[in-house]
Amino acid sequence: MTVSELVGVWRLASFHDVDEDGNRKEGPLGPEPEGLLLYSAEGHVSVHMMRTRPSAPGGGSGDRPPQNYMSYAGTWRRSGDQVVHTLTLAPEPGWIGTDQVRDLRLDGATLTLHGDSLVGPRQRRVLVWRRVSEQAPSR
Repeated sequence: MTVSELVGVWRLASFHDVDEDGNRKEGPLGPEPEGLLLYSAEGHVSVHMMRTRPSAPGGGSGDRPPQNYMSYAGTWRRSGDQVVHTLTLAPEPGWIGTDQVRDLRLDGATLTLHGDSLVGPRQRRVLVWRRVSEQAPSR
C-alpha cells in the first residue's frame, strides 16, 4: 500500500468496540454514527464523528455523560501497516502532541482502522471508512 492510497476523504461506515474476548460491542457514538476522515497529501489529518440517534438515559460510562461528538486534527504518517496521527488540535488538552497509532487495512475503497480509545478505560476500537467519490459537488 502506498501513502497516496490513503489521501482523500473517507465517510464513516461503522464504529464499534471489541472486548478482551474479541466480542463486538456498540461504540461510544451509538449504532449508526456519521463521520468524515480527511487525509491530505501534505500530511494533514482531520476526523469528525457524531452520534445520529439520541442516547439512552444514563447512556454514559460510569460518571461520564454519553459522547455525542468526537474530533481531532493534526498530521499523519505511515509506519508499516499502521498510520500514526500526531494531534495538534483536540477537545482535551492532554491529547495535544500525542501519537495515536492505528493498525490499518485497505481493501479497495474500504479502510479499516483499529486503535485504542482516547478516554476512559483502555478499549479497542474498530472504525470502518469508505472512500468518498472524487466528484466535485454541484453548485
